Amino acid sequence: MIIVQISDLHIGSQFLEDKFDLLVQEINELNPDTIVITGDLTNEGLMKEYQKCKSLLSKFNTQKIIIMPGNHDYRNTGYLLFKKFFPFESVNELSDDVVLVTVGTARPDRNNGEVGYRQNIWLDRTMKKYKNKIKIVAMHHHLIAIPDTGSDQLTVVDAGDVLRTILDTHVDVVLCGHKHRPWAWNFRNLTVVNAGTATSERVRGFFENTYNILTILDKKIDVDLKIVGGKRLSMDEMVNNYSLYDNE
Repeated sequence: MIIVQISDLHIGSQFLEDKFDLLVQEINELNPDTIVITGDLTNEGLMKEYQKCKSLLSKFNTQKIIIMPGNHDYRNTGYLLFKKFFPFESVNELSDDVVLVTVGTARPDRNNGEVGYRQNIWLDRTMKKYKNKIKIVAMHHHLIAIPDTGSDQLTVVDAGDVLRTILDTHVDVVLCGHKHRPWAWNFRNLTVVNAGTATSERVRGFFENTYNILTILDKKIDVDLKIVGGKRLSMDEMVNNYSLYDNE
């Protein structure tokens, strides 16, 4: 199974349409089973941005696209438009062996993310139903702080409670977006994967537009980082080659 994670398109003033055209071409050549878009599809949550986004996403050829909102999508009462343009299911059984659950972290006109007490309880009960599957949780805001993103971290405000639930229910992978910085944290049986921005001019840390490719085979998950229009490398390779002195 191939799952592609793209994030932070920012269709609007930050949007790089030439990058999007390359993105579509590359992903369609991969022929993924599922595309997961972890938020910030629009830049300001405006009607014209949603309309353009809906049209652009129709260019992807895949069995399933799973979409969740980001904080930019909820600006200017964009949360009402998101429900109209992109209705979605929170629980997605992708195969007999894989389930992907989305968690909403965006709140209207707030940049920080929150899962909330009720949704966290729901997540706990939901994930406990899937004892023998690969379990993936996807959310917009990053669950754990990421290097090269400054002091304005804006992680999920109740990250401790959510992380405890994720570990208690034996989630295998968490997919996040938000900070435009690709990265991964590995905690024994849990990997937290952060996506860069696929099509925004506001890249950071890793100064390329990127997306992630998850390959699942025999209950093993490999995560690769793909530069839009460039090379593909393992996420571990990118993380392990990180140096504080790269930019000096």
